[in-house]
Formats: sequence, structure tokens, C-alpha cells
Amino acid sequence: MEIVFGILAAAAVLFASGRVRLDVVALLTLLALMMTGVLSPRDALAGFGDPVVVLVAALLIVGEMLTRTGLAHQLALWLMRTAGDSERRMLVLLMGSAALLGSAMSSTAVVAILIPVVLTVSARTKLNARHLLIPLSFAALISGMLTLIATTPNLVVSAELQAKGLEPLGFFSFTPVGLAILGVGIVYMLLVGRRLLPGGEVAEPKSQAQTMDEIVGSFGLLDRRLRLRIQADSQLAGRTLKEAALSGHGLRVLGIERTQRFGVERIASPPPSVELHAGDVLAAICDTAADTTTLGSLGLESLELRDRDVEAWKQEFGMAVALVLPDASCVGRSLVESGLRTRFGAHVLGLRRAGRLVEPFRDEPLQVGDSLLVSATWSCMARLQSSSDELVVLSAPTEIADVAPARHRAPLALAIVAAMIVLSAAEIVPVVVAVLLAALAAVATGCISMEQSYRSIHWSSIVLIAGMLPVAHALDETGGTDAIVSALLTATGDTGPYVMMSVLFFLTAGLGLVLSNTATAVLVAPVAIQAAIALSVSPRPFCMVVAIAASAAFVTPVSTPVVTLVVEPGGYRFGDFVKVGTPLLILTWLTTLLVVPLVFPL
Repeated sequence: MEIVFGILAAAAVLFASGRVRLDVVALLTLLALMMTGVLSPRDALAGFGDPVVVLVAALLIVGEMLTRTGLAHQLALWLMRTAGDSERRMLVLLMGSAALLGSAMSSTAVVAILIPVVLTVSARTKLNARHLLIPLSFAALISGMLTLIATTPNLVVSAELQAKGLEPLGFFSFTPVGLAILGVGIVYMLLVGRRLLPGGEVAEPKSQAQTMDEIVGSFGLLDRRLRLRIQADSQLAGRTLKEAALSGHGLRVLGIERTQRFGVERIASPPPSVELHAGDVLAAICDTAADTTTLGSLGLESLELRDRDVEAWKQEFGMAVALVLPDASCVGRSLVESGLRTRFGAHVLGLRRAGRLVEPFRDEPLQVGDSLLVSATWSCMARLQSSSDELVVLSAPTEIADVAPARHRAPLALAIVAAMIVLSAAEIVPVVVAVLLAALAAVATGCISMEQSYRSIHWSSIVLIAGMLPVAHALDETGGTDAIVSALLTATGDTGPYVMMSVLFFLTAGLGLVLSNTATAVLVAPVAIQAAIALSVSPRPFCMVVAIAASAAFVTPVSTPVVTLVVEPGGYRFGDFVKVGTPLLILTWLTTLLVVPLVFPL
């Protein structure tokens, strides 16, 4: 037992120092347990075959599926449209969205997805990003309290109950407690927390990256974007795009929206052979030669250009600025003669020479150093970026990071997640089976490839979990768990289960400052079960307290990546988290003590 405590103390020092990777510390802990004879190699390495490890890996694949199909990004866009410039409304929607997303995918991924959204909203509405980023990270932490699969400590605690022959926690066992804490957290941030955050304008770092709107605006084309519907009596209906010859009217068609039985089909960068139908909506740009008064004679109806239409097309094609290289074959040729459209699938929408716009430019011979505004599908854009002998892409849009490669399979992804939740919640199959089925369905339906699935797994996290799970076994085998429980019972005396739950809460939260939340749950869950048995009460509420406390890492910015991610973009200091997070930790403790016994009677 003394050897185990010594190994744990050394591991805690290494965890806290930050000088050694967490997964390396876990492997060193395993080696120490084996080399000292505390555990046999079979017992020490058993964690790599634990269902929790498989479950976490499969959940990471499901989370990547949500990202690749664009479901997570669509929620972020909705947030931008709905919240407007109200800080209170933004706080509520931001924290609610982060909690909803985090209940089914990695909390760290949720924060990574929503940080750019917060910064964009801040830039457009003048809202203070520093009043939003910490609440975002706290809501992502609280999301781990909503469902069984939301965070690894929940799975660890449930698995420990099952290992002791007790009833494990259900899929929605956490939900009432988590929703109560989320509500308390939102009210706290609205009334108190945001007032404790640093105020003033945030100086955003200068960047060469530009959005598509900024790129288009630099060529003076932002107000020349059009949405045109082909009317039933239009002469264009039934003709191919080549036969329509819309370029002769100063119109360049970038995409076609076509209503189908099951939704809207979007054809980006349509080829000249595509046939136009009545009712099609054209996404187009007009040049200076375009006479918009002739649109009616062509049977084209001008429609309102809505933000959601622009955002939808941004998932299909992008805009970039490309520089003509000295040895390019297009030098001295006009755009038609150069064949850039045929070779790269790219529309050239604007030409800038020596800092000045050239209009009209269709028949202008290209020169070395000309900057071209090009539009292309994202796959063609990638091909254009890899070409080094003709053009070099100077500025790709920032939206390229938000493109969902499998966005057309978003309904399938939604169905897969729904089925996973139903199978788990109804206990039709074990949770690990339901999540594995979801991961395999994601691959089978093309939402994510097998190679992408392997890349989505955070192997360092897998090693950390597998390396720390046998430590609990070592504590049990050597009597360490019983010793800790005896010390806690001696310290609390006859004060009852509520005091013991409070001690377990703050013990877990305190260890979480130096250990990972997974390692903390591994160590404290067996102690909680034994303490409950010693007090002759149900272990389930005690385990729930441990799981909640493991996710309540509000006080420091270094205890979890979920919080660490917002430090740099928000320009926060260590003290900001202490000042805002400590009251929320206390509120979480009080809410937990109030709600947990109601859901899980002692």
C-alpha cells in the first residue's frame, strides 16, 4: 500500500509539473506498478482492454462525424443569426448550444468549434469576446454532466459501480442534475459572472487571413452578388448554360439551386453542359457590363440575397486570390484563351493589377503579377493550391476551415446519433455496443472514412485512460482504498452522508487541479463506493457526486484543455478563472447536494 501511495504521489507531481506528457506519466505509473510487483503484467495492462477505453475511442469517431457532416457548424451559424448583438441572449444561447453539443461529442472539440464563432460575433456586433469565452468553456464543462457518454469520468464511475456488482448509471441518469447545474450556471453568468470578467475592447491579433466577404469586397464585387430565379416562361428554361450565354449579358453563374423532392440540390461551379430548368435559382455575380434591366427580358426574377443562402453556398465553393506566376502559360493570353476555367474548374471574377482593379477584364491579356479573384468548389480550390507552375493562392478564405466534407450526409449523421441515444437510453443494448454500432454506421454510410476514424481518435487520451484504470485495482488489492475510507470516516465522524458527499466533492475537485479528471475519477470512485457502504447508504448518489465534481474544473485554466483553449483568444489571466470559477464551483456543490438525493435517494 505504501508503494502504491508513493507511486501515486510521484505521478501527481509529474502531472502537476506539466513537464511530462500525461500519457507518458500514465505509462510510467504502469511500469512502476509492474516493476515493484504490485500488479502482474496482465493486471497492469488490463486497462487497454477495458470497455471504457473502447467506448471513448468510438465516441471520438462519432464526434468527428458530427464535425465532418457540418451539424456542429450549422448550430454555430444558427447561434450567430439568433443572438444578434444582445450579450444576454448570446450568453444564454452560447452556453445552451455548447452544453447540447458537448453532451454528444468532445467538449474540447465544442470549444474549438465555437471560439471562432464568438470572435466573429464579437467583431461584427462589438460584443466583448472576453465576456463570452469563459462562459463558453464553463458550459462545455457542464455538458459533461448531462449524459453518460458526455465525458470519460461518467463512464469510469458507472463502470466502477458495475465492477462492484452494483447497478450502473443509465444514459440519462446525469441529465436532471446536469440541467439544474446548467441553469444555475447560466443565471450566475448573467447576473454575476460576466461582471467579474475583464471589460474593455479586446485587441484582436492582426492576421492576413480574410473571410470570403472581405476577399470579394476587396475587388468591389460585394454588392454585385445576385440570386436570380428562372421563371416558367423564361427563354432560358431547357437550354444548357453554354447555350444561354449569360456571360454575354455580364452574368457569371457560380451555382444553381434546384428544388428536389427531398430538399434543395446545390450545383456549385456548374459545367457549361448543365441544363437550366424553370424554377432554378442562380447564384451569380454581375460585372460592370451587366445591364440588370435586361433580366426581365431573359425571364429572370431577382430575389433577396439572404445571409443563410450565402452561408449555404460557402459550404459548396470558396473565393481566393491567386497570383499569376512568371512562367505561367496564361501570361499574354486573355482568360478565355488561357483555359483556366477548364484546367482548374475556377471562375475568374476579378482582376487587379498593380493594386488597381481592371474593368472590363475578360479580354485583357494577363500579365505576370496580376491578382485574380477566383471562385471554385473546395476540391478544385485544393487542386489550385497545389499547382505551383501557373498560379499561387495568396489568400484562401478563413471559411475553408469550416467546410464540412460530408455535409450532404448530415441527415444520416443525425439519424445515427438519434439511434445511438435511443439504443443506449432504452437499454436495448449496452452503451458500448450502441456507440460502436454508431461508429461503424458512420463509416458504412460514408459520413467518415475508416482512415479518418483512426485519425480522429486521440491516442494520447486512450493511453492515459488505459494507464490509470489499473491504479484503482492496485489500491483495492493493497488495502489503499479501505485506508482512505477509514481516514475520511474518522475525519467526518457521525456527521452523516451529506458531509461525506461534500468531502468527496471537494476531494475530487481538488485532485482535478493536479490530475486529469479521468485519473481523478479512477481514484475517487472506489473510495466513494466504499464510503457509502460503510455509512449504509446507496453508493449511486456518492458516485454521482464524484462524476459531477470531476467535470467542475472551473477554478484554474490549466486543469483541462476545455478551459485552456480560451486563455489566449480571450487574453485572460490566471486570476480571472479563480475570480469567476470559484463562486460557480460552490454553486455547483450546493446544487449537487440539493438535486442528487432527490434523483438518487440515499
